[in-house]
Amino acid sequence: MLLSMIVVSVLYPKTGESWFDHDYYAQTHLPLVKSRWAGKRLERIDIVRGKTALGDGRPGFDLIGQLTFTLIEDMQAAFAAAGNEILEDISRFTDVEPLIQINQPVERRKTRSRHWCRSVQRSALPG
Repeated sequence: MLLSMIVVSVLYPKTGESWFDHDYYAQTHLPLVKSRWAGKRLERIDIVRGKTALGDGRPGFDLIGQLTFTLIEDMQAAFAAAGNEILEDISRFTDVEPLIQINQPVERRKTRSRHWCRSVQRSALPG
């Protein structure tokens, strides 16, 4: 079952030569996004920073942002209102071109068993 929300994923690739100013991102870019899109039905922002990957250990992305909007029309209105300003700010904190993908969530569940999480951490993750 598809959920009605829209999630925009913004993925910043990590290469040996790329740079990413996490301080600028957190102190300037993220507040810019929030201030321009909070009134455009931006429901949630989730940010994760790449630490490691299974196998060779190098993360494929420096940072991944997930922006959740109520409807696709809300996302389109947000980008129409301030998309250019937000996209132009990207060059101030990184030299990579982000991959921007529009997603429709299929399922969202909370896991309730802490024991399950601990067993996965012990058996499936390296280290």
